[in-house]
Amino acid sequence: MSKAASKIASKQRRAWRVRKVVKQASEKNNRPRLSVHRSGQHIYAQVIDDVKGVTLAAASTVEADVKKSLKKTANKEAAQAVGKLVAERAKKAGVDTVAFDRGSHAYHGRIKALADAAREAGLSF
Repeated sequence: MSKAASKIASKQRRAWRVRKVVKQASEKNNRPRLSVHRSGQHIYAQVIDDVKGVTLAAASTVEADVKKSLKKTANKEAAQAVGKLVAERAKKAGVDTVAFDRGSHAYHGRIKALADAAREAGLSF
């Protein structure tokens, strides 16, 4: 296995491990999960109901109205904007509590900024 393939496999294992714990918690407590994906240029968040298999709310820096209000789409300020927006949309959909799914990413930087903004906007996890 090449070094690149090994890194990808490790990242997938980390994500599956985190997602397994989050799914168990969300199914046990009957709450959707807030899934966060971070790329080099954008950040995405969506509230997913795993029991029904539907997305209840979503937000990202790709959206025109979010992108227009930001100077850059790959920094903490952008993550805070997305966190606030996804929390507002989740509240409209009737979701108050979620399980936080950070994927394979460490809980710091943009991921933490998004989570803190979602908490401030009224989402609890």
